[in-house]
Amino acid sequence: MYYEFFGFREPPFSIAPDPRYLYLSERHKEALAHLMYGVQGQGGFIVITGEVGTGKTTVCRCFIENVPDNVDIALVLNPRLSARELLSSICDELGIAHPSGSSIKKLIDLINHHLLESHAAGRHKVLIIDEAQNLSADVLEQLRLLTNLETAEKKLLQIVLLGQPELQDILDTQELRQLSQRITARYHLDAIARDELPAYLRYRLSVAGQKSEFFTSKALNQLYRVSRGIPRVINLVCDRALLGAYSEGSHEVGKAHIVGAAREVLGKRRLSLRSAPPSQNLRIASAVAAVAAAVVMLWVAVEQFRGEVEGSAPVAVAQTEARKAAPPTEKTESQSKETSTSPTSKAIEVVLPAKTEPKVTTKPEADQSATTLFALEPTFEQTSQELGNRLSDEGKNQTAAYRQLFERWSFDYVSTEWPYACEFAETVGLRCLHRQGNWRSLRQINRPAILSLYDTGGNPRFATLIGLEGNTATLVLDGEQLDFPVDVIDQFWLGDYSLVWRVPPYESGLVPANEAVSEGAWLSAKMMQLISTHEASVSEQDKLIAAPLKEQIRWYQSTMGLIPDGIAGAKTLIQMNSDLYPSIPTLSPVQRQTAGVR
Repeated sequence: MYYEFFGFREPPFSIAPDPRYLYLSERHKEALAHLMYGVQGQGGFIVITGEVGTGKTTVCRCFIENVPDNVDIALVLNPRLSARELLSSICDELGIAHPSGSSIKKLIDLINHHLLESHAAGRHKVLIIDEAQNLSADVLEQLRLLTNLETAEKKLLQIVLLGQPELQDILDTQELRQLSQRITARYHLDAIARDELPAYLRYRLSVAGQKSEFFTSKALNQLYRVSRGIPRVINLVCDRALLGAYSEGSHEVGKAHIVGAAREVLGKRRLSLRSAPPSQNLRIASAVAAVAAAVVMLWVAVEQFRGEVEGSAPVAVAQTEARKAAPPTEKTESQSKETSTSPTSKAIEVVLPAKTEPKVTTKPEADQSATTLFALEPTFEQTSQELGNRLSDEGKNQTAAYRQLFERWSFDYVSTEWPYACEFAETVGLRCLHRQGNWRSLRQINRPAILSLYDTGGNPRFATLIGLEGNTATLVLDGEQLDFPVDVIDQFWLGDYSLVWRVPPYESGLVPANEAVSEGAWLSAKMMQLISTHEASVSEQDKLIAAPLKEQIRWYQSTMGLIPDGIAGAKTLIQMNSDLYPSIPTLSPVQRQTAGVR
């Protein structure tokens, strides 16, 4: 790409949490100091919060690389687990052998024994949980109980919670006050300041092997305006801006490059919301509210006038009698035509000629466009408020969401028999997949999923996504099916979702031993089927059939827009299922490709 053009050894603005690229602003230094101080303390909790993309995970990676030699780290990156699953993950990270299906008590006993042995050997154990705002109250309480494991001098386990700002609100609830009292260090990581931006860019460029200045002063101003100092957004925009400059053959990144890059990375709507100053947004909102109020008042006036004309004959008669004294006025044909087609009289036409009895004429029902005019669609704010109101009372039960999810697969999930939904999934040939992404990733996977939402108070809620057509998502909340625009749901969704997918027979364990096939044999057979479906050229089919299995998988991944790594991972197998099994439940109808369509 542009790396050689600008003289970089490697991409300078990758969003991977590489500790080498951690620019230690004053805020990041303080966050790292809190972690280093906490690990030398007497146990308990350390809480580091920050907005999405401010560098929490990168600070954590830097901390892991610089901990004292006697410290052992257990890192949990996926906190969307039950209490038992989390304890099992901690055992895995600490290297504690434990039988499959161990009870919570058994797991705690094993952890306690391991911590005592480590303390006797002079080792200090630290558990780090990233994205901790996704932990449920029950799991947080179980973590608190782990800190009860102690000697007379110190706690045996130090727990570090990294999360978004909602984590602070969760920890401040009455339900978790005991845990909150055990927090020995807290720090909120803010975005970098405007005057730190040039140093931030220079540092990343120098690590990548280039000390030149590529960004103009106007570009820097625009970059900070669109990014608000969020490191991840800065990296995304700079990477795309450098690509834009490279495509033009320019070694200088100007304001126009930043604007174009931000539009691609952030989208037009989000970019306009970021760029508009608060006062301007307020004026726009006020204007919209004023127009809406005026329309409603006009509608009320029209309806009142309609009622007076149609239901109050004495009023109409009185008006007619009052006009008797005046000479009758006759409308010309052109005037009558103008009146009948004017916007204010299109729906209701009142004609009061010189006769003694008034005549009221109403347009045919099909022409009642005034009624259509005033049948207003709900605004974004109204729809957002509706979903917020529902989430305040609905979606609290994750088990109910899983029940709806399995129902899409025609399975009856009974939680009393299977407390853990993902264990039940394995018994019916399915497997859970927990991811963080966006609507694009959901459309690509195209499977019903459970969205982890948050109400206005920061409380977790669970909705089953069963449909996704255009800009409309169909959710099931507490058994009720609802349609909402995806940008409304975005107000309550941080990107976490869970789904189940059909496992190939060589992994399901449900196939009898005498019928079992190996992974290679199954994949080869299915690749033959997919090659004949997606490749029209007979000569190309012959080449692909003769190619090694890994090359066939790469071809299929490229054809379907996946990363062509040649590994049949979860996303590749999910896409294969969509092609091979039409009865599999999907969010939207599968646009199946036929031979000849690439």
